[in-house]
Amino acid sequence: MKRQDLFELTLLAALWGASFLFMRMGASAFGPLPLAWVRVSGAALVLLPMLALRGELPALRAHWRTIAFVGVTNSVIPFVLFAYALLTITGSLAAVFNAATPLFGAVIAWAWLKTRLDAPRSAGLVIGFAGVFWLVWDKASFKGDVDSVNATLAVGASLLAALSYGFSANFTKKYAAHIPSMALATGSQVSAALVLAVPAWWTWPAVAPSTASWLSTIALAVLCTGVAYILFFRLIAHAGAANALSVTFLIPVFAVVWGAMFLAEVPTHTMLLGCAVILLGTALTTGLIGPRPTRTDGPPAPAK
Repeated sequence: MKRQDLFELTLLAALWGASFLFMRMGASAFGPLPLAWVRVSGAALVLLPMLALRGELPALRAHWRTIAFVGVTNSVIPFVLFAYALLTITGSLAAVFNAATPLFGAVIAWAWLKTRLDAPRSAGLVIGFAGVFWLVWDKASFKGDVDSVNATLAVGASLLAALSYGFSANFTKKYAAHIPSMALATGSQVSAALVLAVPAWWTWPAVAPSTASWLSTIALAVLCTGVAYILFFRLIAHAGAANALSVTFLIPVFAVVWGAMFLAEVPTHTMLLGCAVILLGTALTTGLIGPRPTRTDGPPAPAK
């Protein structure tokens, strides 16, 4: 990649890593559903003018059903689930579970799209999911007490969010590859905002969120979602989908750094080692190390 591409890749990873910090800061004040609604609504407000300037608004009308489904699977479900999880677990741990998205995506692609899994990719899946299960066992001991139950639910929500991202990526490759990428990103946020509007209103917090909570949530919407999508699709256009996907490996690093700097979240040795195992498995599965798999599909859907 060129120097400019590397800078944008690093900036994108910093923004998506910060999303877990901002979700952690806003989840308790807003609640999962209102937090997700503010996030997607703010992102839609950022992206819609960009889409209009590109002259791609007609694509929203032409493909609204497909775009709406992507909005549910790639925004509504994972954003709400991660916001729920971050009521209990740290942002850095949630980011590590998010890094398992390509593993779920590869399994779904094999089962649904009949993508071939060669020996290195199969080994990567085994290694990656071993890291996931190790972290699950470490955080959720299944002893039955209240804290353990909450941790188990939070971990389960994080993994379901990663699974939803993996499914959405494959759905996008199969049914939405022909839709302009910015129209897909913008429309998915608009549709997500519409889907979440009533649930967010119904569960809106009785106590008004603080100014700090509002600022962190606005940053989550504008920077970590709206601006991040623009950077992501710029990277796909300039550096290719495979290079853009490598942002997956940097997100947990930034999430750990931001959590330590601003929330005093100290990662455990087990978490760091588990993260390394997951990223090694992901690197093998995606072909970033070892033989690169033959591409038979379009660019991945963004997962953050």
